This record gives sequence, C-alpha cells and structure tokens, in this order.
Amino acid sequence: MLRKVGLIPVCLGLACFTAGLFGALHNQVSFTAGPAYFHDLKFAQFRIPASTPDRWGAAQVGWKASWWMGLILGTPMAAAALRHRAMLRVFCTGIFVTLCIAALCATGGLGLALWLGEPWIASNLRVENIYAPGFLTAAAMHDASYLGGGLGLLVALVVTWRRR
Repeated sequence: MLRKVGLIPVCLGLACFTAGLFGALHNQVSFTAGPAYFHDLKFAQFRIPASTPDRWGAAQVGWKASWWMGLILGTPMAAAALRHRAMLRVFCTGIFVTLCIAALCATGGLGLALWLGEPWIASNLRVENIYAPGFLTAAAMHDASYLGGGLGLLVALVVTWRRR
C-alpha cells in the first residue's frame, strides 16, 4: 500500500500534463471556430503578448486554463485507483475515459452552438454584450468541455469502482 501511495504524485503529474495537453489541442479547434473569443478575451485574460502567433497563443491559453483540472479530476481518480493492484493502469483508464467524455462534450457544445446559432444563444442566455462572430460558439465549446470533464470524472469513478 505504501508503494501505491508513492504513485499518487506520478498520477497527479500525469493528470495535469494530460489535462494541459487536452486544453492546448482543444483550443486549436475552438480558435478555428471563434478567433474573436481569444482576441477579445482570452489572450488578455492570460496575458499572452500581442506578438505571440495566434495558434501558439491559443495553445498557451489552453494549457494555462486546463492543467489544474488534472489536480481536481486526478485526485479522486488516484484515490479510487489505490484499491486496485494495477493502480497506474486503472488510473490511466480513468484518465482516458475522462478525456473521451470531455472531448465528446466539447464537440457536442460546438455542434449545438453551430446548429442553434449565436443569435439564439445570445438572446436565450441574455448575453448583454454584442460579441464578434464565433465568440459565443468558442465559449460554448469551452463550457461544454469543462462540463464533460466533470461528467467524465463521474463515469471514470464508476468504471474504476466496478473493475474491483
């Protein structure tokens, strides 16, 4: 058991790296959908210099905005994986399940925003400001991916629990 406890920092490091990489890649898609979301909000919010190439800046925003989700999602997964003999393998399975669900939710958020259209989103969510085209589409994709991370954690915990 003591050896397994020593794997917890490894698991959390892996979760943080994976979450950061997911965010960097995710932002390549969301930047395509709505560059205004980054130019009007995210680059300033994350202090990305104006001289930074757009795609690299979007990747940096994605990393900074999501690596910490690895701690939040990885901690309960590592605790649940402690019960298993193959702790690291079970933990990695949980990470994979969470990533897949987060990606599916992000894709669903993007698809829903494209299908409904930004005027519908703005009027039904009572968005006060008028944003550039693509802003709300990228924002919907981002919000859906965070929701997917939480949902993915729940599913991963159930999968981990049932593997015992």
